[in-house]
Order: sequence, then structure tokens, then C-alpha cells
Amino acid sequence: MTNGQTDTEVRHIEQEAAPSRFARGWHCIGLEREFLDGKPHTVTGFGRKLVVWADSSGAIKVLDGYCRHMGGDLSQGTIKGDEVACPFHDWRWGGDGRCKQIPYSRRVPLRARTQAWPTLVQDGMVFVWNDPEGKAPIPEQAIPRVDGGPGTPGWTDWAWYQTRVDTNCREIIDNMVDMAHFFYVHHAFPTYFKNTFEGHTATQLQKGVNRDDMRPAEVAIGAPKRLGNTSVATYHGPSFMIDDLIYHYEHGDVRTVLINCHYPVDENSFVLQYGISVERPESPEDAAAAERLADKMVQTVRIGFEQDVDIWKNKTRIDNPLLCEEDGPVYQLRRWYEQFYVDVADIRPEMTDRFEFELDTTRPNEAWQREVDENVARRAAEAAEAATSDELVSQTQGA
Repeated sequence: MTNGQTDTEVRHIEQEAAPSRFARGWHCIGLEREFLDGKPHTVTGFGRKLVVWADSSGAIKVLDGYCRHMGGDLSQGTIKGDEVACPFHDWRWGGDGRCKQIPYSRRVPLRARTQAWPTLVQDGMVFVWNDPEGKAPIPEQAIPRVDGGPGTPGWTDWAWYQTRVDTNCREIIDNMVDMAHFFYVHHAFPTYFKNTFEGHTATQLQKGVNRDDMRPAEVAIGAPKRLGNTSVATYHGPSFMIDDLIYHYEHGDVRTVLINCHYPVDENSFVLQYGISVERPESPEDAAAAERLADKMVQTVRIGFEQDVDIWKNKTRIDNPLLCEEDGPVYQLRRWYEQFYVDVADIRPEMTDRFEFELDTTRPNEAWQREVDENVARRAAEAAEAATSDELVSQTQGA
């Protein structure tokens, strides 16, 4: 008997319903350039419909999507001046949430006000602030400027992609501490892995090398061969990660910024977004090559996230994961993440106190290297056997 359990006692999965409350913090809803076309846009998030548009000065505005008059869909309306006009009765709503004009009425009712969402436009991205308590943005949760990226001379524009994932967004957060899945799901080979949680941030420091037995996905899209990578990825709040990522290629290092972010559609689905910007080489003739490389890299990242999605759509929610010694600090990460789902007054010190954990990669790396060597040897034997068979066929035909 160990820890009160016999070796025949069955471990049961525990799971509660995903919280219907949505995380407090800044959430990226897309690139600014997508909202500057003079039209209202629909964003379905936080369990409701939002309308997003740019006023005459180009400032991004976000309101609840349904008109408080008779429930018309504002995202199906038009932009008139600085206001979004409801397609039902032409009530004009300003970005502050107040109805500014009703063309057929002498006056606007005093109570004609809808919810306006605090917005932030930074580094070419649009953020909205969500707080179940209805409070203003917290300075400590401010999104930092990207070091590099499209706002910096010599960097490519964002190569951007988004997709809807039908599961709770805690699944993507768990990846922050899950070193082993990088080998088995993404065919990577981590050699160093450390997590640090403090305040509103959670960081993953990872170093890795290329796997000689696994590159079919990259080959298929014509991506260059990587030797390895160094990654410092930090969540700033519950949903926005900046990954300062250096790819090590045969021709040299390439510095990139990877954005990995999401916003909840409802408690059981979220919109996943990611983008890459690449530092261009100094020689002007290679500038176009940098743009092509960024596109190839975002395709590679897309493959990686699609591999995650394949896992998520088939796995079950688990609140009591059974961990081994070489797994990461899943419970500590979830405790950090919980701070965004409780009232500010209920945040406990253990949710925000500094926590560091460095995984011992000795055993995983030994096991993974054996698997890689076995795969390489098997493929070499299969190739040699195929070559011998082809030669015999050729000799037979020649005879």
C-alpha cells in the first residue's frame, strides 16, 4: 500500500463543468488593419456578440452587438460619421456606448446607453478588456510592447492566422508546462525547459534541437531545415503570449516574434490566433526572402497548432491529472491561471507569488534520442531494402 492506495485501486478522472465566467484581462480580437475598412464587424466573444468598427479618426470602437432599442444587429448596420447605425431603425451609437442620434425622434432617451468595451490598439493588434466585475483595466495587467515586430524597422509585417477551437481555453494554457507533448505531438526535441510564474505573467523558457527522424510536414511546405530553437514565451494575463523565438537554421539564426493569443467564444470554445514577424537580413536583396520565410514559418506554426487541435477535440477535460516526475507543474500553473477567474478581492498570494520550476531533461532526452536513432536506422534499412528490390526488378527486366 502506498499513500493509502492499493495497486489495484482505479484512478478516476474528475471534471467539473468549465466556468461560465470569462477571464479578467486584455484579449486580442485581431489585427487593426482588419477593422479599418469603414464597415462594422462581428466578433462573437465572452458569450455574446460584439460590434467593432473604426471611427472617422481611425480609432477602434467596440460595443455590445445588439441595439438597445429593438434588438437590431449593429454589426449588420453601417458606419455614419463616428457612429454605428442600426439597420433596423437607424439609431446611431457612439463608441462611448451612448446613442448620439435618432433621425426620426426629437430627442434621445436618457437611458439610451449600451456597454462599451475598453479597447487598446498596440503593435498592430486590437485588444478588448473583459472584467466580470465591470471595473476599468488594471495597470498591472498592461500588455507590454513587442520587442521587434512590425513596429520596428527591419521586421516583416504580421503573418497572421486564426481558427475556432471547440474546447475550453484552459487546454491551451496547460501547454505552457507540458514539455513531453512537444516531442510526441509536435515532433520537437526539447533539451531545456523551465517555467516561472509571477504576478500576471507565466513564462516558459525552452531550448531544443532538430529531430533527424521527423520533418515531413516542413518538407511538404518547403520550409528550410532547422537545427534547433531558443524560445522565451510569456503569457501577459490570461490569453496573450509573446514568444521571443530564435530559430537556428543551417544558414544562420533568424530572430522572430511569435504571438499566440485567444479569446473565448463561450465556455466551451475559443478563437485561437497566432502571428509571426521575422527580422529581415541586412542585405536588401534578401528582404523578399524574409517575407517568404515568415509565411513558411507561420505555416509551420499552423501545423503545430493543428496538431494540438487534433488532440483537444478528442481528449476529455481533466481536473485531477495524474503526473509523473518528468511532467511539468500543471497544478501550479492552474493555480496561477485561477486568479483571472475570481474577483480581485479573492486573489490569494499563492496565485501570484513567484514560482520557478526547471525540469530535469536527462531521462526524457535519453529516451527520446534512442527513439530517434531507432527511427533513423529503421528508415535507412527500409530505404536500402527498397533500393535492392528496385535493382533486382531492373536486372530482371534487363534480362
